[in-house]
Amino acid sequence: MSAPRTEFAILGAGAIGSILGAHLARAGHSVTMLVRERRAQQLRRDGLKIKGLVEIATPVQVLTDASQLRHADVLIVAMKTPGTAEALAPLGSSDIGAAFSIQNGMWKNEALANAFGGDRVLGCLANTSGELLPSGEVLFTRNVNIYIGELPAGSSARAEGIARTIDTSGVRATAVPDVLAREWTKFVGWAGLMLMSITTRATTWRYLSDPDCARVMVRVTREVAGIAKAAGVTLTNEDTLLPLQGILSGSEDAGVQAVLQAGRDFQRSAPNHRLSSLQDLEAGRPLEIEGTLGYAVRQARQLQQPVPLLDSLYHLAVAIDRTRDSGR
Repeated sequence: MSAPRTEFAILGAGAIGSILGAHLARAGHSVTMLVRERRAQQLRRDGLKIKGLVEIATPVQVLTDASQLRHADVLIVAMKTPGTAEALAPLGSSDIGAAFSIQNGMWKNEALANAFGGDRVLGCLANTSGELLPSGEVLFTRNVNIYIGELPAGSSARAEGIARTIDTSGVRATAVPDVLAREWTKFVGWAGLMLMSITTRATTWRYLSDPDCARVMVRVTREVAGIAKAAGVTLTNEDTLLPLQGILSGSEDAGVQAVLQAGRDFQRSAPNHRLSSLQDLEAGRPLEIEGTLGYAVRQARQLQQPVPLLDSLYHLAVAIDRTRDSGR
């Protein structure tokens, strides 16, 4: 069935997309999930089911053909980065009021601008975690904040309104005037976490607590921060998964100690936390590489910013993604 009008269209019903959709639907907002047929069958049968920090089971409208979507006040892109451009293409004839992506990496904003025009695109980053379980349920594990704002910077009534609606539904969200800087800040820390998660295949606290992993984390984090600096972006001091100020300032040994402390903090507060990249690897899903690490490497090349470690680990990540199921 076509959806003539919906308040929120959510592209992708993995962990974060499902968490947002379930909370918004429970709060009484019209929500349409744009998903593949296999996930659609689960949602038609069971609805969106969330457990962990909150228990929700709610029916939701589902579309497997995104071209049937006629209008959405807000489009939220919550799928993994591989295939994003292809997934957005059927929405070209849809009337989209505003769009933002909670995906990892910095390429996502360009993808949305190419699809809908830059004036409709907001910046966004999520410090929120969950895991899609084989049953179709989602385990909601962290509810810190989702930041939304105008690109590259600035405040607006639409960003504040969207953030308020999400926040009052139960998923913490805030409108911010410096969203691009925050996106870069998150990515600087995320890149190292992603690489360590897929190479060690360990829970987050374990590799953060290892001194050799910590040293690699410091070096790659500093290289990615150098890309942001070369691009004219000043990183923020806001909360991230890693203590970036401790990692980026002072000696390398001081940075290692900051990472090791983060490992102790994760062991105490989130001992089962696994980055979504590790979840994808173990589930056999494609890794988010080209739109994240690959984009950063290409940006560094354009900016003539040396990133030898990041470049090497990017190629290693590509190899892991390519060979893991081949038996070679």
